[in-house]
Amino acid sequence: MAERKQSGCIYILGLAVLFLFIFCTDVYADKVYLKNGNVLEGIIKSENEKEVEIEVCFGGSVKLEKSYIVKTQMANQQEVALLRDKWEQEKQVFEERLRQQRTKDEQGPKSVAFSDENQSITVEVLLNKKVRAALVLDTGSSVVMLRKSVANKLGIDIDNLTADTKVAVVDGRKIDAKRVVLESVQLQDMEATDVEAAVLLEDTPWEGAGEGLLGMSFLSKFIFKVDHKEKKVILEKLQ
Repeated sequence: MAERKQSGCIYILGLAVLFLFIFCTDVYADKVYLKNGNVLEGIIKSENEKEVEIEVCFGGSVKLEKSYIVKTQMANQQEVALLRDKWEQEKQVFEERLRQQRTKDEQGPKSVAFSDENQSITVEVLLNKKVRAALVLDTGSSVVMLRKSVANKLGIDIDNLTADTKVAVVDGRKIDAKRVVLESVQLQDMEATDVEAAVLLEDTPWEGAGEGLLGMSFLSKFIFKVDHKEKKVILEKLQ
């Protein structure tokens, strides 16, 4: 049992050493020579009678029992400084790649489920990062339209809005409204900022309108299509 445990430890250690040898080696490093023939390179942080701790790339460290080690070899201070500079450069390259991949993922297509009650495509959006509302996707509406009750939840002082207008709603009526700019409209992971909207002053319901309409002032910032079979809206942010 003890031999099996020791064999497992050696196997895991071997994998770790192989990874570090491939990705983090350098001619300026301290070196730890192992009994299995591998050489672990980095910066030795500490050493005592039982173990050696060696720092590897990106600030990680590995502790090795002395029973696995043949010998250690120390680099000089100048070489250690060169190694740290090299690690910092590699770290910056790695972080930039992560940032680029994150940006690519954020801008890639996203699928959002919708409800099709009343034969309308209704999605849940987050307004100004604080109020959720069920809006009907409407490419015929030039702006996002909100019921007065939603505007009240957002803390919009409707009486102080001066831009009066009239907007046509889905049942053909024209309703008094006031223009407002929303700081943020977010549909799952897809967000648009400074989105023009209209607050409807008449809060009487009309069929299939939800709490308002998700119009082109939001939708025009994306490439989008509707998958009726899967009941999903697929959006991709414009570059």
